[in-house]
Amino acid sequence: MTSVVVVGAGHAAIQLAASLRQGRFDGPITLIADEAGLPYQRPPLSKAFLAGHMDEPALALRPANFYAAQNVTVVENDPASAIDRAGHAVVTASGARIGYGHLVLATGAANRALPVPGADLPGVVGLRSLAEARGMKAILGDLKRVVVIGAGFIGLEFAAVAAERGIAVTLIEAAPRPLMRGVSAVMSDYLAAAHRGWGTRLLTGTGVSAIIGTTRAEGVELSTGEIVPADLVLVAIGVVPNTGLAAAAGLEVGNGIVVDSLLATADPAISAMGDCAAFPMEGQGRIRLESVQNASDQARCLADRLLGKPAAYAKLPWFWSDQGALKLQIAGLSGGHDRTILRGDPASGAFSVFCYQGERLLAVESLNRAPDHMAARRFLAGAAAVTPEQAADPMFDLRTAN
Repeated sequence: MTSVVVVGAGHAAIQLAASLRQGRFDGPITLIADEAGLPYQRPPLSKAFLAGHMDEPALALRPANFYAAQNVTVVENDPASAIDRAGHAVVTASGARIGYGHLVLATGAANRALPVPGADLPGVVGLRSLAEARGMKAILGDLKRVVVIGAGFIGLEFAAVAAERGIAVTLIEAAPRPLMRGVSAVMSDYLAAAHRGWGTRLLTGTGVSAIIGTTRAEGVELSTGEIVPADLVLVAIGVVPNTGLAAAAGLEVGNGIVVDSLLATADPAISAMGDCAAFPMEGQGRIRLESVQNASDQARCLADRLLGKPAAYAKLPWFWSDQGALKLQIAGLSGGHDRTILRGDPASGAFSVFCYQGERLLAVESLNRAPDHMAARRFLAGAAAVTPEQAADPMFDLRTAN
């Protein structure tokens, strides 16, 4: 392996470059970015950055001097447009041709489009890029009414920021409850009540028929026929993996770029990682995860393989979300759970939900209980175990479990 080229410049790409250099790889490393400027963190955009708790320089994934010091080249604002697999090269939008010894696809994901009339009007926005967050932050103080479509993590985080600013928020969710695929009913119901308590009008089981407006968005027509006025409409209905480049190159895709347990595609010179990669996980089949943890851990795993130390990717998934004064931390994946154990009192604003399938712990959702989250990561990684009975006992000290 003489050189590594990464298509993408997010968490996974930066961690891969850092891990390769830490492992004494001394060949060229090139990151191909579709945006200008230093590579940055995305998670704070919908919370700390918008809320004014983090300024733009603090978003940088690494300081500017990192790239020169580590001999990492970032090709800015010149997206990859094609892969020449036979010639081992990437072609960019400008026509540049960048050769690779090993190619890594860290292409991430894009906002899912809202398929209704009026969705292309000015004033209908997404919130995934720094440019989108900048634009939102610049006008936030002038907004009186916003409609948020989608009560996932981004929608809930933005709604909390907007409500705190005194903006009238209407939050529309097609599913019966917020975060339906991500958390237990207990946690979902608590978050719904919290947002309503902050003044947000939360409508679940409700669809969107159209965005209303002439020269810009002025409101949202619901599936019920009601029209909700809005100065701004945020579409936060999830993301789709960026697989077009891989598919055009003849690589297998399917809810992501298909890779094996070593994050390798069928082409031995190409790997994929992060939000765009569909990988096998024990007990889950082939999945795709959108989290900083997954991106960073997959980058470390891939760096080890490229450095001659291959090992299957099997890291524990974990996530977090800040909504107002609430910090939600999740360890594991709760899909398929048939039993929940509540630890702590929701009325206190601090509790955890242990999600079991029979006697097997699948996930733990902790709200303002960081010690529970850290214990959960230990349990789910196999370093210790906790039975449903122990989890339900408020006197049982999770730190003593073994």
